[in-house]
Amino acid sequence: MKRILFFFFLAALKLSLYAMEVDYLRCEYLAVPLGVDVSSPRLTWRLPDGVDSQKIYRIVVGTDSVAVSHGSGNCWDSGKIFSSDVLAVYSGEPLEPYTRYYWKVDVWDTSGNRYHSGITYFETGVMDECNWKGNWISDTHNIHLKPAAYFRKNFAIKHKIKSARAYIAVAGLYELYINGARIGDHRLDPAYTRFDRRTLYLTHDVTGMLKHGDNAIGVLLGNGWYNHQSTAVWNFDQAPWRGRPKFCMDIRVVYDDGNVEFLSTGSDWKTSLSPVIFNSIYTAEHYDARLEQVGWNTPDFNDEAWKNVSCTSAPSRVIRSQQMEPVRDVETLYPVSMIKSSPYSYLFDFGRNIAGVSELTIKGKPGTEIRLSHSERIGDDNKADMSNIDYHYRPKDDSDPFQTDIFILGETGEGTFRARFNYKGFQYVEISTNEPVELSENSLKAYFMHSDVASVGKISSSCELLNKIWKATNSSYLSNLFGYPTDCPQREKNGWTGDAHIAIETALYNYDGITIYEKWLADHQDEQAPNGVLPAIIPTGGWGYHWGNGVDWTSTIAIIPWNIYLFYGDIHLLASVYDNIKRYVDHLRYMYPDGITDWGLGDWIPIKSRSEKALTSSIYYYVDTDILAKAAKLLNKEADYKKYSDLAQEIKDAINTRFLNRKTGIYCSGSQTELSAPLYWNIVPEDMRELVAGKLAEKVRKDGTMDVGLLGSKTILNALSMNGYVDIAYQLASKETYPSWGWWIKNGATTLYENWRIDGKKDISLNHIMFGEISAWYYKALGGILPDPLSPGFKHIILKPNFVSGLDTFEARHTSLYGEIVSSWRQNKNKISYTVTVPSNCTASLYITAFHKVKCKELNLNDVVPKEAITLTTGTYHFEIRK
Repeated sequence: MKRILFFFFLAALKLSLYAMEVDYLRCEYLAVPLGVDVSSPRLTWRLPDGVDSQKIYRIVVGTDSVAVSHGSGNCWDSGKIFSSDVLAVYSGEPLEPYTRYYWKVDVWDTSGNRYHSGITYFETGVMDECNWKGNWISDTHNIHLKPAAYFRKNFAIKHKIKSARAYIAVAGLYELYINGARIGDHRLDPAYTRFDRRTLYLTHDVTGMLKHGDNAIGVLLGNGWYNHQSTAVWNFDQAPWRGRPKFCMDIRVVYDDGNVEFLSTGSDWKTSLSPVIFNSIYTAEHYDARLEQVGWNTPDFNDEAWKNVSCTSAPSRVIRSQQMEPVRDVETLYPVSMIKSSPYSYLFDFGRNIAGVSELTIKGKPGTEIRLSHSERIGDDNKADMSNIDYHYRPKDDSDPFQTDIFILGETGEGTFRARFNYKGFQYVEISTNEPVELSENSLKAYFMHSDVASVGKISSSCELLNKIWKATNSSYLSNLFGYPTDCPQREKNGWTGDAHIAIETALYNYDGITIYEKWLADHQDEQAPNGVLPAIIPTGGWGYHWGNGVDWTSTIAIIPWNIYLFYGDIHLLASVYDNIKRYVDHLRYMYPDGITDWGLGDWIPIKSRSEKALTSSIYYYVDTDILAKAAKLLNKEADYKKYSDLAQEIKDAINTRFLNRKTGIYCSGSQTELSAPLYWNIVPEDMRELVAGKLAEKVRKDGTMDVGLLGSKTILNALSMNGYVDIAYQLASKETYPSWGWWIKNGATTLYENWRIDGKKDISLNHIMFGEISAWYYKALGGILPDPLSPGFKHIILKPNFVSGLDTFEARHTSLYGEIVSSWRQNKNKISYTVTVPSNCTASLYITAFHKVKCKELNLNDVVPKEAITLTTGTYHFEIRK
């Protein structure tokens, strides 16, 4: 009996050890990616819970999965690396194109315990432009032709297939079909770039789609941002790259006998116009079902009436793999109500504001024209009201109504329609027809679309308003993530730089967005002028170099890479754009040698006060220069470090000399932005911080409300909470009166607005991310979860929770590269219960203000008044805190 129990014990122990696996293996921050183009990809992993510290890791990479599983790699064996890092850069044999590489990692902790990972893989893509076999093809050079084009080719498979990959590069947008089936679940591929400088391609595994015998490939091309036919103030229709959509594709087939065949685009492909009679990424899509060609993408289709394609030039010399989380239909929504005004008019309400498309299923008289108008607001007549979102649209005629899809029923009188090459921002859909139809709430649904980034953060509290603001902020952030961060999903869809860097911490506390931002910073490199200047919107067709692109906006070039470094502990992006930051700062130094600049938009959308633009722009000049100096230090560029550290100090001194009254502790006129921005961005001399912070608190008390624009919305709450006035900050953050985030929520908002006012007629998008800093503030001020620049990626966590009056419970969770960090508290009268979790392989410094007495069983603390930080290692700790 004892022997049986012993064997059970061994089995349980073995199962336990097996469960303690290293997991979350990623290559270039993606799970089993296809089409990896970089020569030295980054590999990351996560330790099991409860491992104090990683002492050693060993990575094995090879093309033989069995060998790798046994710890042998023919491409790279890192050997035992004495490091606690969970990020490594591949340093093995040169990677070959079109190859699957298996890899695993073993880890040893400080006690000598060994942890294994499972085996995963990544596949390389084309790797080099010279490896492309196909021609670039299109149907015409007429950029004004409205219908989208079909492309097709029949081919035969005569041997058994081992694997098949489709590599497709597109100027425009595409849908790919094989034997009538759509390939993949992505939407709006490829992502928007500066098409004449960089074009993206996608890789699809099509092994299971091909069959022995006859096969057919079909491609439908959309305009996207490449051939922008709609007209708006930003002149997208005048982009220097503009052309009729075109593409190049190689399908690489590997047979069981080892032979390889490429099925590529060329002059033998056929083309025809499609039922998508108009498509605009900016406005909408029109579809005429009477023009459908059934089976156009299947082998049996007769394409004799189709014409031959035209071979054409590539849009750019640089063709790169799209290596980031794709846009998908992430959530399906159903109407919460439907109002029937007449058999010709219906209004659907989806209950919340989203970005995406609607899908209509309908029956009616053949030839019936249905219009689906998407809006954020409705009028008293239950009609879609677009007056707040069509403000920048400049239509030449009435053939392209804003955010209004047009669907014409075919011969059967029934069908289902959704836009393929467009997305919109909306809560309501008004359906109007020229013939009577009968609709129900089941006739329409909507898809919330966005880049499908993983959630890594969560906020919850006893304050329902706080919870709603956090959810609304997330909804606005996701609604503005389509391969690049935008300002709004309806009236602009622009990659406004200022909006993005103001919201970058909100982005990274809540979502795993590194792949999106690395792509977008490559867009910055594409757009930067030789003298270092960047446009206000990125990508751009040319607009934005002359307005809106001051220092306060285009500081994205420095602020976003620095925050990626802080949150991921990965210096790759910062190193990649180092020269771009340097060129940008050097231009500022040339233009503004005295350290003061008023180049910028200033505190955009202010409430009452007008803050000094020369102060705020000069502060961002300092911020960029300071980041450049810190990057130089990290990259061992000592001469640059000295040069730009000195320059940063010169700028700081110039700002304080020009704008700070040392007697009163007031900058400029003493507006909330003018006081909070120098505090938050570390401009204030150390001996003046207490006085300036006190003046800010006094100003807020006197005003009785928040009085800031965009730049101040980043700094006001943080400056207060960082300097001993967190209760005042929380009062601002939890207000329900104008102007505040709560004011929006109280008036029905499910997303953040463009303007503090809610009664704007033409200047208020209802789904903007630019005032989204408040979500990051919850993590930083209330949860107190902060990255440590000296040990980034939350390898070492700085914990500075604030237990504010008026909030009973609060919890912040953030999953870093190392695992989940939890900061949770509950207070009752003078007692606070505080719980913190430090993930494996991490440490933390917990700061609790000196007037608190602290107990913690795990640390053997009993009524200690901590004068310094409490050091924590991996684990969960429960504190009892008394005031």
